[in-house]
Amino acid sequence: MNVLLLWPVMPNSFWSYQETLDLAGLRSTNPPLGLITVAAMLPEDWNLRFADRNVCPETEADWDWCDLVMISAMVIQKADFQALIRKGVALGKKVAVGGPYPTSYPDVAQEAGAHYLILDEGECTIPLFLEAIARHEPSGIFRSAEKPDVTQTPIPRFDLLNLEAYLAITVQFSRGCPFQCEFCDIINLYGRKPRTKTPEQMLAEFDRLYELGWRRYVFVVDDNFIGNKRNAKVFLRALIPWMEAHQYPFILLTEASLNLAEDDELLELMVKAGFTIVFMGIETPDTESLVGINKLQNTRQSLIDACHKVTRAGLQIMAGFIIGFDGERPGAGRRVREFIQETGIPQAQFSILQALRNTALWNRLQQEGRLTDGLGTFHQGTIMNFVPTRPVEEIAREYIDAFWHIYDPMNFLKRTFRHFRMMNGWRAKSDRPFTRTEWQLFSAICWRQGVLRSTRFRFWGQLLAIALTRPRLLYDYLVALSTGEHFFQFRHVVKAQLEEQLAALAAAQSVQAAAERQVAEVTG
Repeated sequence: MNVLLLWPVMPNSFWSYQETLDLAGLRSTNPPLGLITVAAMLPEDWNLRFADRNVCPETEADWDWCDLVMISAMVIQKADFQALIRKGVALGKKVAVGGPYPTSYPDVAQEAGAHYLILDEGECTIPLFLEAIARHEPSGIFRSAEKPDVTQTPIPRFDLLNLEAYLAITVQFSRGCPFQCEFCDIINLYGRKPRTKTPEQMLAEFDRLYELGWRRYVFVVDDNFIGNKRNAKVFLRALIPWMEAHQYPFILLTEASLNLAEDDELLELMVKAGFTIVFMGIETPDTESLVGINKLQNTRQSLIDACHKVTRAGLQIMAGFIIGFDGERPGAGRRVREFIQETGIPQAQFSILQALRNTALWNRLQQEGRLTDGLGTFHQGTIMNFVPTRPVEEIAREYIDAFWHIYDPMNFLKRTFRHFRMMNGWRAKSDRPFTRTEWQLFSAICWRQGVLRSTRFRFWGQLLAIALTRPRLLYDYLVALSTGEHFFQFRHVVKAQLEEQLAALAAAQSVQAAAERQVAEVTG
C-alpha cells in the first residue's frame, strides 16, 4: 500500500508567526504531531510519503504514486482540508481523514467525499480502520468512546519531517484536562482524566530528536501539562538528569493551568528541566465572567499575583484572553489590555469568543436558539458565531481597539522588558549551537526595532540592560521580541477583516430594517 500523508495549509493566524518565520528563513511553526504519530501506527510494509503543505506541498507525482491519501486537520485548516479531499476523490484515490476537525465535524468530511473517517483517538480507531482495509471495505466511519492508554503510543515518525523548516518540534506527555471550562472542547475530545506517558517513553522521544540533530524548541503540546501533577513531577525528575547529561540541547515550552502558581515545587522542577515558556488560559480579569464560564480555578487567587509568581520563578508567560462572554460588562477590552500591560505578558492571544461544536457552550447556545453559524472560522479576525448578550458591534470595537494597542510596537517593547526584568535570571548552560537561522532573525530584529522604527532608542537601552542584568535571558528576550514582528503586521489583518465583517453586518441590518418597514407599511 502506497500512502500519502498530508497536512493542509495553515492560514495566517495568531500562531502562524508568519512574519517572524520569514525573517528567520523558516517555513512553519510546528509539525503535525498527530499525523506523524499515526504514521508510526501503520503497517511496516506500507510505503509512506509525507507532505506538510506549509513547508513543501506534495507533487503530482506523489498523487500518481499513492493508493491511499490520509489527511489530518484542525478547524482553521478547513478550506484546504476540503479541497484535498475533493482532489483525492477526483483522482480516483481512496481518502481517509482524521484529527480534531473531522472528529468534531464529520459531516464536513463526508460532504467533501472522504471514504474513511478515522475519528476520536487514533490508538483506538486506527486498528479498526486497518481491519476494514484488510477486509477490502470501500468506506467506513471508525469511532471509539474509549480513552486509550497512551503508555502504548509509539514514538512519532520524526524522521519523516524536514526538521530545519520548523521553529519548534512537538511532543506530547499527557492528554485530557481535569477542569470543565464551558467554551473548551478538550474534555469532549480527550476526557477529564489526564492520561500520561511514562518518563521512559518521553526520554525515548527526546533521544530520537537528539539523534536526528534537533537543537531548538520542543513544544510539549499537552492540553494541560500539570493536569496530573504527580505524574508531571515524576517525569520532570527524570528529565532533569537527561537534560544535564546532554547539556540542555532543547528549549522547552508547554501549556498549563493557572494553578501552576500554587505549587512551588512544580515551578522549580519545570525551570530546572529546561522549560522557559508556559501558555496559560487566563481568559479575562473579570471574576464574574470566570465564574460564568466555570473557570473556577482562575478565581482562587489574584490573577496578577499568580502571573507574577510564575514569571519570577523563571517562566515567560504566554496567555489566552477572550472577549464576548455572557453577562460581560462594557469595557472588557480595556480591562484585558490593562491586565496585559500590568503583568507584562509579551504574547497575549486575544480572541473574540466562538462556540465550538459539542462544548457545553455550544449545547447551551443551541438550546437557547442563539447560534448563528454552525461552523465559524475560529481565528482572531472573526466575529462570534452566536448572538451575544451585548451588541456585537460594541464587542468587536473594543476588541479591535485592544488588539491594536496591545501590539503597538512601543507598548510591546516596554512590557516585554518589564516581563523579563521580573524573571529569575537562571538558565542552564547549554551546548546548543548559535545557528545561521538565529543570526538572521536577530539581525533583522536589531535592524527593524533598533534602526528603522521610532522604538530605536528604547530598544538598544533595554537590550543593554538585559545583557548586563539578565545575560542568560538575552536569547529568550530576543526571541520574544522577534515574535512581535508577526503581531505588528497581524494587527492590520485583524482590523481589516473585522471592519469588513462589521460593515457587512451593518448592511444586512439595514436591509432587514428596510424590509420590516415595508412590511409594516403594507400591513398597516
